[in-house]
Amino acid sequence: MRILLDECLPKILAAKLVGHNAKTVPQAGWASISNGKLLRLIADSGQFDLFLTMDKNLPHQNKIRELPFAIVVLRAKSNRLEHVLPFAPVLLRRLVEFQPGYAYVLAQPD
Repeated sequence: MRILLDECLPKILAAKLVGHNAKTVPQAGWASISNGKLLRLIADSGQFDLFLTMDKNLPHQNKIRELPFAIVVLRAKSNRLEHVLPFAPVLLRRLVEFQPGYAYVLAQPD
């Protein structure tokens, strides 16, 4: 799966998604772009199957049903590595569930 990590997430998380092509927004050349425009760029590029973010408002601020990729929102205490790293095994286990045009919220793993 081709995964794009929002710039609010630590880039080391991409390396933990073993077996998948994961990049960060800055690596894709889209740093500092507003959410709406970023979602359009991701869609138009056709390069990603999933957008990973911590922005809990993103699915509510944008029309996502027509998007050709899924959005996964991580609900962690912070975006510090220690708080987002536990999501890696959960994401790897659940990637097959995520469908284009839908947003999923993952709560802090135990």
